[in-house]
This record gives sequence, C-alpha cells and structure tokens, in this order.
Amino acid sequence: MDSFTQIALGIAIAEVCAGKKLKNKTVLYGAVLGTIPDLDVLVGLFLNPVDTILIHRGISHSLFLFLFLSPILGWIISKIEREKINFIQASGMVFWCLFTHVLLDMFTSWGTQILWPLDYRFALKTIFVIDPLYTIPLVITLILVWKTKDTILRKKYIIRGLFISSFYLLLSCFIKIYALNQFEKALTKQGIHYSEIIVKPTAFNLILWNANVATADNYVLGDYSLFDTQPISFTAYNKNKILESQLKGNSDFEKLKKASEGWYIISQKNQSLYFNDLRFGLLNDNPKNPQFAFSYQFIANNAGLKAIEVPKNKRDGKRLLQKIVIRLKGN
Repeated sequence: MDSFTQIALGIAIAEVCAGKKLKNKTVLYGAVLGTIPDLDVLVGLFLNPVDTILIHRGISHSLFLFLFLSPILGWIISKIEREKINFIQASGMVFWCLFTHVLLDMFTSWGTQILWPLDYRFALKTIFVIDPLYTIPLVITLILVWKTKDTILRKKYIIRGLFISSFYLLLSCFIKIYALNQFEKALTKQGIHYSEIIVKPTAFNLILWNANVATADNYVLGDYSLFDTQPISFTAYNKNKILESQLKGNSDFEKLKKASEGWYIISQKNQSLYFNDLRFGLLNDNPKNPQFAFSYQFIANNAGLKAIEVPKNKRDGKRLLQKIVIRLKGN
C-alpha cells in the first residue's frame, strides 16, 4: 500500500501494543516502524530500473528479517523509553508493526516475498495500492485517539478503526470472488478456452475489476463493473512469440519476465522492442497502439540491449482516471 496508509496502520498497531505506556509517542514509533519495510526504495535508487523492480518487497518484507529486527529495535526502544516499556513489550510492538505492513501489502497486486529467500510472491490482488476507503477509517480513528487522554477510550477507538478497515479488506475478497465468477461465466459463454486467469481491482475502488486471461496464442483482457448490465467484452493481444525470440538470453528481459510472473507481451514500435507488463492494465486501449501502465523500451548500447521504463505523464493518469470513472457507472 501507499506510504501514508502504512504509516497510519503502523501508528494504529503501535497504539494497540503500547498506547497505555507510550501515550502519544506511539505516533513516532508507529510511523517509523510502518515505514521501515518500504526503505528498499532507497536501495533501488542506486540500482538500474530493472533490478529495482526485483528487490521491491523482497528481503525488506521478509518474516525472517522481522524476527531478526524485532528484538534489536525492541531493545533500543526499551532503553530510550526506560521505565515506560520493557524489552518484551517493545519487541512485540516492533514485530506487529512490521508484520501488519506486509500483511496489508499482500492484498495488493504486486505481492510480497514474505517467506524470502523463497522467490514466491504472495498477492491476493483484492485491493489497489491506494484505496481511500481503507485509509480514511484509520485516519479518523487516529485523530480521535490524539484528542483523548483516556487510555480505555483510546484503545476502543483504535480497535473500532482497525475492525472497519479490516472488514473492508475482507469485503474486497468476497467481491473479487464474485467478479471472478462473472468473468469465468462470460469466458465460457463466449467459447474462450483459457489456461489461467487473474482478476484485480482498478484504481481507488472495488467496483470496477480487470481480468487478464491466458489462452494458447493470446492474452485476453477485459473489465467488469458491479453496475454492468451488458455482457463482458474481451480484447485479445497476441503473445508475439516471434518478437520475444529476439530477446532470448537478454539479462533485462529475463529479469522483467520474472518480475511480471509471466504476464507480459513484447511489442514493436519504430524498430524498438517493448516489454509490456500486463498485470497493471492499460493507460489507453487503442487497438492499433495500446499503451500499458508499465512498459519498458529496449535501447541498444555498448553492452547490448538495456531496458528503460517508458515514462508516464500527468495526462496519462488523468485519461486513465476519466476512463475508470466512466466505466464505474456500468455499461
């Protein structure tokens, strides 16, 4: 999830674990601890763009790292807050702030390597990386907590806020199951035979959902709004295996292939090859020149072909939001 949401969650968890002892200092500790797993982005600043993708939500989101860090940071906090919180309590607060960060990230499309060093990324794909309806209850709760000194009332507010936000996550799972069922019925009715399907929400909502469908020769993309009255329509994109063969053995291509979990197509424009990650949808769905949200152009240099992310601009984002708002209303 976005950094602001993770900070809010971190403060809420710190308040549950140590609010009675640390009072409003839980804001400081919760914010810092809720941010720590995402510090891998700082490491990424010193790497090439492709390697940055591979390390994101890797070791920094590992359960094993948290088990190592928790007693160390817990000891430091217990020394700073001497006579307020002991080592066991501080270590518990650290662990739960870090662990809930990763649990929340697991609901997004990117996924996390919670069992690093295993390569597998756990991703439920039920919520977009930014969703105000998850974040707002937590923020309101924290405002109420900040305004009161009554420890019982503070905890009551926090539990209520976490319950509402957690219920929203649970609701997202049930809505995804329903959307998946609608896509599967549409594919069957239209005679589309497929080997794999992934379903995920669009930006900022749980109303409009996207589906990526793998068939023998194509990837088929479609969307479904809970308010739709017309059948789901799908658009096919050729896997372009011939173009892909031109990148065989290329280091950046192999890394991007791994990062995309196999959901990609290679396209060509103006003699350049492009790697398009299908998991995060389209910025525009022009049949002749589709633009994917995450696309990488292969540029020739002395070392061979290197992948450079295609930059996005504000107009792309504005266009995408307009499209989502229109589709949310149904067809």
